[in-house]
Amino acid sequence: MKENGIDVEPLRAGFIGGGFMAAVHGRAVRAAGVIPAGVASSTLEGALRAGSRLGLGRAYSSVELLLDDESIDVVHICTPNVTHVEFAAAALRAGKHVICEKPLATSVEDAEMLTGLANAMGLTAAVPFIYRFHPMVREARARVRRGQVGRVLTVQGSFLQDWLLSSDDDNWRVDETLGGPSRAFADIGSHLCDLIEFILDDRISRLTALTRTAFSQRGGRDVRTEDIVSVVFETLAGAVGTLLISQVAPGRKNRLALEISGTAETLGFDQEQPEVLWVGRRSGSQLLVRDPDTLDPSAARYCSVPAGHPQGYQDAFNSFTSDVYFAVATGTAPDGLPLFVDGLRAARLTSAVQRSAREGGWQDVSPHRPGSTGHKTPVLTLKERQ
Repeated sequence: MKENGIDVEPLRAGFIGGGFMAAVHGRAVRAAGVIPAGVASSTLEGALRAGSRLGLGRAYSSVELLLDDESIDVVHICTPNVTHVEFAAAALRAGKHVICEKPLATSVEDAEMLTGLANAMGLTAAVPFIYRFHPMVREARARVRRGQVGRVLTVQGSFLQDWLLSSDDDNWRVDETLGGPSRAFADIGSHLCDLIEFILDDRISRLTALTRTAFSQRGGRDVRTEDIVSVVFETLAGAVGTLLISQVAPGRKNRLALEISGTAETLGFDQEQPEVLWVGRRSGSQLLVRDPDTLDPSAARYCSVPAGHPQGYQDAFNSFTSDVYFAVATGTAPDGLPLFVDGLRAARLTSAVQRSAREGGWQDVSPHRPGSTGHKTPVLTLKERQ
C-alpha cells in the first residue's frame, strides 16, 4: 500500500473472537487493504477453525500471545460483552490500536477507564457505530448542519427486530453474566441514540424510560435482561423525542427507522432501505436517492459504488474500518469516526435508561458535547509507535 506516494508495509490486524462479528470485521479489514494476521479464541481449536473458516490468519493459543506479537498493529475485539473491558485494556497496554465491539463496557466506570487509558496511550480506539457510515445518514447530517431542516422540534426513532420473538429463542446475549445487565438498549438502542446525536450535533439531556421482558425464562434459565424499551427524551437544544426498541417485533429483522422534524423539513431514514432519504415539506415531499454526483461531499465520500448499485450494512462497516486504519496510519481521525468516548456516551445513556426503568421518573444524562475526538494526547501513528 502507498502513503503519500511511498510504498509502506500494509497494516496487520489481529482478532479476539471468531464468531459472526469477527467475520464482518474480517471482510472489512480485507476491503481496507489490511492483512488479517491472526486470531485468538476461547480455545486453540476455536482459533484454528476461525482462522481457516474466516481467513483471519494464524491461530494463537491465547490472547496474551496475540498481544505479544509486535507485528500486529490493530486488535479487533469481537467477544461477549463482559469481556470487552479486560481485552481492550490489555490491548491498549500492549501498545495496540483497538476496535472494540459495542457495548464498550457494561458499566459507566469501566467505559470511563478505557476512554482514559486510550487517551493516555495516544492510540486510536474505536467503537463500530457503523450506521453513521451510510451515505444518506451523512446527507441528513449535512442538511441539518446547513440549516435546511430549520430548528429541530421533534425526533421519532425505533429499532425493531424479531430474532428473540419466541420463548424458545436463546442466545448468549440474553444471559446477563455474558451480555451485561442491559440487552435491547445496550445492543441496538445505543445505535439509535448514537445516530440521533450524530445527525443533530446535539445531545440527549434527560430521559424517562420503561422496559419490559417478554419471557421470564429462555433456555431453561431466568431472564433478567429487557426485550423492549420505550423512551421519552429531551435534547440540550430543546427538541423532544420518543424511542421504541424491541427484539420481539414480528417481521422486523433490523429496522432502525428515524424521523427528524424541524421548522422547515422532516428527514426520514430507514436502515432497511438505506439508499434513500425522505425529505418532507408542507408544500410537497421528495425522495433523495443515493447519488455521489448530487450528495453533499461528506456523504459522497462514502459512496463506494455508482448510483443504482445498492450499498448496505457491510459497505458501511467497510467505510468505518477504512477510516479507523486511516487514523492509525496518519494520526488524524476523519470527521465522524466513533471512538471510545462515543462508547462511553452509550454507557451513560444505558445507565440512565436502567435507572429510570428501575426508579421511575426523569434522569439527567451528562451532557458531553458531540464532536469531541476523545483524544487528549496526539494519536500515535504506526511509524511513531515503531
